Amino acid sequence: MGLVGPCVVLAKMLLQHLWIQKCDWDSSVPTDIKLKFNDFIQSLPALNSIRIPRWVLCDSSVLIEYHTFTDASEKAYGACVYVRAIAVDGSVSVRLLASKNKVSPIKASTIPRLELCGALLGTRLYLKVRQSLTLPLSHCYFWCDSTIVLGWLSASPSRLNSFVRNRVSEIQEATINQTWSYVPSKSNPADLNSRGMKADSIGSSTLWWSGPDFLKHKEIDFPPSPLLQNLVLPEVVMHADVADETNDCSSNNLISALIHKSSSITKLIRVIAYVLRFIQNCKANTKSSGSLTSSDLQSAKTLIIRSAQQEMFPDEYKILKNNQSLHKKNKLISLSPFIDSQDIIRVGGRFDNSHYTYDVKHPILLGSNHHLTKIIFEAMHKALFHAGPQILLANIRLSYWPLNGKNLSKKIVRQCVRCVRFKSQPIQIKMGDLPTDRTHLEFPFLNVGVDYAGPVLIADRKGRGCRLHKSYICVFVCFAVRAVHLELVSDLTKEGFLAAFSRFTARRGKSQRVYCDNGTNFVGAFNELTRLLESSSKDIEADIANHGIDFKFIPAYSPHFGGLWESAVKSTKHLLRRVLNLTHLTYEELSTCLIQIEAILNSRPLTPLSSDPSDLSYLSPAHFLIGRPLTSVPGPQVADVNLQQLERHERIEKLRHHFWQRYANEYVSLLQQRTKWQTDGQDLKTGTMVLIKDVNQPPLLWLLGRVTDVKPGPDGRSRVAEILTKKGTITRAYNNLCPLPVSTS
Repeated sequence: MGLVGPCVVLAKMLLQHLWIQKCDWDSSVPTDIKLKFNDFIQSLPALNSIRIPRWVLCDSSVLIEYHTFTDASEKAYGACVYVRAIAVDGSVSVRLLASKNKVSPIKASTIPRLELCGALLGTRLYLKVRQSLTLPLSHCYFWCDSTIVLGWLSASPSRLNSFVRNRVSEIQEATINQTWSYVPSKSNPADLNSRGMKADSIGSSTLWWSGPDFLKHKEIDFPPSPLLQNLVLPEVVMHADVADETNDCSSNNLISALIHKSSSITKLIRVIAYVLRFIQNCKANTKSSGSLTSSDLQSAKTLIIRSAQQEMFPDEYKILKNNQSLHKKNKLISLSPFIDSQDIIRVGGRFDNSHYTYDVKHPILLGSNHHLTKIIFEAMHKALFHAGPQILLANIRLSYWPLNGKNLSKKIVRQCVRCVRFKSQPIQIKMGDLPTDRTHLEFPFLNVGVDYAGPVLIADRKGRGCRLHKSYICVFVCFAVRAVHLELVSDLTKEGFLAAFSRFTARRGKSQRVYCDNGTNFVGAFNELTRLLESSSKDIEADIANHGIDFKFIPAYSPHFGGLWESAVKSTKHLLRRVLNLTHLTYEELSTCLIQIEAILNSRPLTPLSSDPSDLSYLSPAHFLIGRPLTSVPGPQVADVNLQQLERHERIEKLRHHFWQRYANEYVSLLQQRTKWQTDGQDLKTGTMVLIKDVNQPPLLWLLGRVTDVKPGPDGRSRVAEILTKKGTITRAYNNLCPLPVSTS
């Protein structure tokens, strides 16, 4: 914040003096600089005793003002900003808020120019303070001790030379409707910032910390200002070409503004062509009318390119216009540029003896960072039917030579919305942490996931002439031990699902939470299930809630949120296809088959099998259901065992805890590793335009939407967003959203 700027500027002056002396890093410095540096170092510890109040206002401030002081010396120039607060009782508080200084350039410059640079530095510092703070200001004052600078600021910029005119214009634009006043040098705190002050003296300087005395009264006692009417100002241009130069500058500014506001090169050329026709009709006796001719469009195009080149290459344009040679380190020297008869910079190149056209031999030079170059590339990209970067750049170079054109062509193709539709990549977020229900085991099937599989055709009776009916498999999966429960459902109705759920709870116990796919992620053969879940999901959720069970849906079109039960459905189908083949079973036969498949799935290993024969049996979901795999053969009964010594209840509990311990030691540790989705992709922000992926539609028909809200998970990462589309607000996971390269505004 520059609160000790007068001390820091002394070090800057010493460093600049070393540059002027051309001292190397390992060489000894001159004696005078060494003495000054030692004196500077010895005074630095005094900064430890300085106490700066952070509260710069009064306790009950009514009026708050900013006062900016600027000054310059031969060695440096600087500025400082003070806050002046007036309380209800009339007391006044003036505190230093921020300051900034710079050393004078090594190239000699006049004191008025340095004073003007200090005024510009103060103006920029004031704008930074206004942008950073939200204090309710009543007025802003600017103070300077240079009468020449005050005279420049009150004069018309058109009368000044370019160095002064540019800085005066910026100051006048930034401080419009504000007051620039005179302050004597002895009352100017910025004088300390430009000349420097030792660290052991700045702590006692009331002028630096509290500003001049005339600000400490309720009404500002303005110092008397010298007369500026008869002041002879330097840097004033007196020749008659000022008006022409001003007109040229105004016309270039107008064309530049039109270029930066236009999004189409064709429209821009036609607008400028009509403006030129209007100017010509105002001057000539014969009026032009009708459609624009090719010569009108070519004249407008030439004017646009010439104006843009003067903005892209201002120094090079002046050098080439004066028939001078570019410096050997100039970035354009390898292209041998020259100015043609229409004042346009072209590439000299090495094709003068070739048979190519003039535009190919000497293309027009463009800067890749300019807006005109961007809209030219965009127009050519569309004209080439959205061709790739290499074809785009090759066609552009038939008329233009864009600097760094390869990167620009890639950027244009990458930001084309139509091209992005065909190469859109959904967002992939890092694999989330396991939910508590997956790692915390109390009882099997306490937290379950539900999904449907099918349809499966069943026969209404045995023998020939039977009719086939659709049936479905309702799959329940335990979150903790991945145990599977299969129920055969004859139809897709709310009553059918609730009956299957009742059978499940009667045999496995009441669950605490039930997770299910969102109904809208079923397509094709699952349209009937879609209608069931869309029309009856609320009723199902309400009925189950009456039993104290939470029923939750995952986001639509996001099957990876339910990977646990999707895996169980896959395993069930795998076994069912190999059993059924082309056979159609009755309801009872298929129910028996599903129960056998359920036993096989619940006997599958949860952990990798060991090759050591001394290891115990593998751990399976059935161990948590009946204490052993469902496919194993029961052991013989021991009749001569003393039950009192065995303490059967404790033995059963110990066996159960044995499985729980193996579950924690062997199975849960396998879930620690992230097998995929190991890095974070792009994070969506509110207002981002996205494409909503739909596997049933071509990319050009995917819905467009704007993100209205994101929903972070327990780990702080967002994986689901709400999108506003023409069909309303929908919720989708990130892997179904493709961000578009357009502005969020």
